[in-house]
Amino acid sequence: MTGPRLTPLAQSLPASVPFVGPETQERARGRPFRARLGANESLFGPSPKAIAAMQQAAAEAWKYGDAQNHDLRAVLAADLGVPPETIMVGEGIDGLLGYLVRLLVAPGDAVVTSEGAYPTFNYHVAGFGGVLHKVPFAGDHEDPEALIAKAAETGAKIVYLSNPDNPMGTWHDAGRVQAMIDAVPPGTLLMLDEAYIEFAPEGTAPPLDPADPRVIRMRTFSKAQGLAGARVGYAIGAAPLIEAFHKIRNHFGMCRVSQAGALAAWGDKEWLAHVQGEVARGRQEIARIARANGLTPLPSATNFVTIDCGGDGALARRVLEELTARDVFVRMPGVAPLDRCVRVSVGDAQALAVLAEELPAALAAARG
Repeated sequence: MTGPRLTPLAQSLPASVPFVGPETQERARGRPFRARLGANESLFGPSPKAIAAMQQAAAEAWKYGDAQNHDLRAVLAADLGVPPETIMVGEGIDGLLGYLVRLLVAPGDAVVTSEGAYPTFNYHVAGFGGVLHKVPFAGDHEDPEALIAKAAETGAKIVYLSNPDNPMGTWHDAGRVQAMIDAVPPGTLLMLDEAYIEFAPEGTAPPLDPADPRVIRMRTFSKAQGLAGARVGYAIGAAPLIEAFHKIRNHFGMCRVSQAGALAAWGDKEWLAHVQGEVARGRQEIARIARANGLTPLPSATNFVTIDCGGDGALARRVLEELTARDVFVRMPGVAPLDRCVRVSVGDAQALAVLAEELPAALAAARG
């Protein structure tokens, strides 16, 4: 035999990407989008202080980044009121999810998530041979009680919950999430994805308790801090679990430019408040546009609004395709009944004006 000898697991997997990026679509279409409203990025950009810090750090890009992420971990720990040894910094939540699954999931191990929840987590589970068990959403919300019941039934190594949720934008209050933590079965870890927590109402996140071995919480600089292209995320968990990441993580996975940008972004609370205000206004504008076209916006605690198109998945898919044809990039949930909706990221006034301009014609074509 010549050539690389893939493992049986790798041979069994399809070559796939959980999300087809807008750049890939633009190359296929032969032209750019006028409104980039599908990836839940911050169209308001990073803090100017973060940009300046990254520009300065670029001159030292010949150096490897600090393998310990010491300065960023220290600042996060001080502000969050937790010990530095309970924080792990990595290449966005996606990278940290991959490390966590590698640590805990062997071929055949059970993992529980919601049908229609974040597909990149599922991608990592498949990549390490885990067996996914899924429960349906309940009323456009993830169902904590059903997730816990399924974890107990299957003996799951990990149970995944996002709060606030992607792709629906819904959320549970801190009490219900804490009740889920308290109900985690022995031997199971709750993976609590809080990527959108900066946009959620007060009282959405339970108090941090890094001594609790039943839960690990992951947050990101990709959303509120506007650093999606820099790939910076962090996990908060019990010290023994965080220490275990050092067994398998890419120690030089973080670049100096990203580290500098994240450190400056974290310190600029005024910019964070500015972005939070713009997102709140943008959600209201997307909801107004939806209602003006006879559609129903779902309540959102994120930087996107999920819009019920009033039909089934086939109708929503046509709406998405017609918006794409009109140079508006949006996405949609992948499974019924969530797929009756399209998901629109909050954008600036110019991008939302394009959405308002093109949605009526897209709806007419999709229905017609």
